[in-house]
Amino acid sequence: MLTYTYTSKGKFELVEKPKPKLQHERDAIVKVTLASICSSDLHIKHGSVPRAVKGITVGHEMVGVVEEVGSAVTSVNPGDRVTVNVETFCGECFFCKRGYVNNCTDQNGGWALGCRIDGGQAEYVRVPFADQGLNKIPDTVTDRQALLVGDVLATGYWAAKISEITEEDTVLIIGAGPTGICTLLCVLLKAPKRIIVCEKDENRIQFVNEHYPDVLTVTPEECLDLVRENSDHGGADVVLEVAGADSTFRLAWECARPNAIVTVVALYDKAQTLPLPDMYGKNLTFKTGGVDCCDCEETLQFIAEGKINTEPLITHTYPLSQIDEAYELFEGKRDGVIKVAVECSK
Repeated sequence: MLTYTYTSKGKFELVEKPKPKLQHERDAIVKVTLASICSSDLHIKHGSVPRAVKGITVGHEMVGVVEEVGSAVTSVNPGDRVTVNVETFCGECFFCKRGYVNNCTDQNGGWALGCRIDGGQAEYVRVPFADQGLNKIPDTVTDRQALLVGDVLATGYWAAKISEITEEDTVLIIGAGPTGICTLLCVLLKAPKRIIVCEKDENRIQFVNEHYPDVLTVTPEECLDLVRENSDHGGADVVLEVAGADSTFRLAWECARPNAIVTVVALYDKAQTLPLPDMYGKNLTFKTGGVDCCDCEETLQFIAEGKINTEPLITHTYPLSQIDEAYELFEGKRDGVIKVAVECSK
């Protein structure tokens, strides 16, 4: 089968590999219909994910059709259309039972697909712990509508979930990339009084204005003043930082009102510093929103009910045979790209 493989630092290549086989009774083999490209794939490409294994097939955001299941798998059957979870988790350890699946203690737990084991930018993928790693797609939901469920939408949903948002709140979201917009979609479910999105890219600001006209948008340079002008208590009640820059980390706590919640969703290239003397008296609560994909069934239901629609984020589509071009477009942020769908098989 055709796969997109991490061959060396800075280089992915289309490589023929054998079709995967079941290795454990809890495995499933999925025929991948659609995959997507994530910024984390670029991190692997450029060598900033030390645990990534050279020679693995990349890709951790995908949907497909179950082809084969192990003898212990009970939640899905061959022929089911499914989303694939970015996290591999056992469902049985202390953390899994509490919904903190990102911290699964199994030796294969955490981000495995497309990082430590072969992922889904391929025609087929083996999914460990299939009962936890796969969710059936409702009949009324298309593959494109479900494509982002297992990763960026799960990240946004978890971030909104832990941020304790109320209907009286002013919520600031910093960053309007794919994860930022998915976070916005999930914050909208909470129906806060006011939502502000801060973004420096003109195309992304235009996208938010076009699709979510009730949301205020602002550039980083003007963010602090606009937040103060459009909040009831001198700053945002909740801030979600989804951009991942030194400047946006500082902006997040600066824009928060005293006693606010600051949820950090972003992944940083280097350590950030809390300037505690400057922050003294603000009494902020910081939370981190690394993806804990334990609510995929719920988000699929929201999609089926028309309450979440991530399909507009998919701005470009390529066949697997042209995935090099798709990566070039995505990494170069050309042509207004937000997310790219890759057609792996039919």
